[in-house]
Amino acid sequence: MDELKKHYANGWDIQTVKTGDEIDLGGKTLRFYEAPMLHWPESMFTYYVEKEVLLPNDAFGQHYATEKRFADEVDQNILWKEAEKYYANILWPLSSMVQRKIEEVIKLGLPIKMIAPSHGLIWRKNPLEIVTKYLAWAKGERTSNKVVIAWDTMWQSTTKLARAIAEGVESEGITPLVMLIPHSDRSDIMGELLEAKGILVGSPTLHNDILPTLAPILSDFEVLKPKGKKAAAFGSYGWGGGAVKRIQESIERGKMEIVMEPFTVKWVPTDEELKGAFEFGRAFAKAVK
Repeated sequence: MDELKKHYANGWDIQTVKTGDEIDLGGKTLRFYEAPMLHWPESMFTYYVEKEVLLPNDAFGQHYATEKRFADEVDQNILWKEAEKYYANILWPLSSMVQRKIEEVIKLGLPIKMIAPSHGLIWRKNPLEIVTKYLAWAKGERTSNKVVIAWDTMWQSTTKLARAIAEGVESEGITPLVMLIPHSDRSDIMGELLEAKGILVGSPTLHNDILPTLAPILSDFEVLKPKGKKAAAFGSYGWGGGAVKRIQESIERGKMEIVMEPFTVKWVPTDEELKGAFEFGRAFAKAVK
């Protein structure tokens, strides 16, 4: 109420509604359900009773710009990637509340023919599929057989490690998704992590710290808190190896699980060290199976 008055200080007669309240708009009934922190404190779901349409505000959306209106009209691979990315970058830290609210809505037994979020496309074909997905994401279920490998490099030493690690991961039957950070948007990395088994993060050391390009993704770990995701660090260094320590600190602050000690090499990796990187990737894959 106070927020509306601050934005629209023009004397409107504003009525506050709560769960179960209804408004009749001449034979069109809107029923309200409170959904705090999905993803704002004042968020609510609105249910259009006669048409069995759920208007869930920010839930079940995507940041997907298209001339189409409905989810079943677009490329499904792109659609679900955008839905995953939306959840990971907005709702992931609120997963416990998301789970409780979705379970509450399911218990209501509302007939739902369509879900029309405030962002992105409208779900009209099997609309409860996105609800089921949200419940799985909120519970932290790992549904994809992949490991994300995200890194940056200065003189290619860390890239050589990343490639060898990826080969090790693949040797255990898990798909390595290699994402060189300058060419991979931070929101895409978090979106891929949502259903992944885990993530490996690499950086050379610069001034006893990470390369600056890694700062955004490490910040995302700490803010979005992908709780329970398995992770490990790797990197190269010259005088001191501070980068992997910094990566591990962010992993821990993000409530992720470090499953292995970091893998580091000094200067350019030798053939023997690259074999070690391969085994590091292989061991990580075994740890996340």
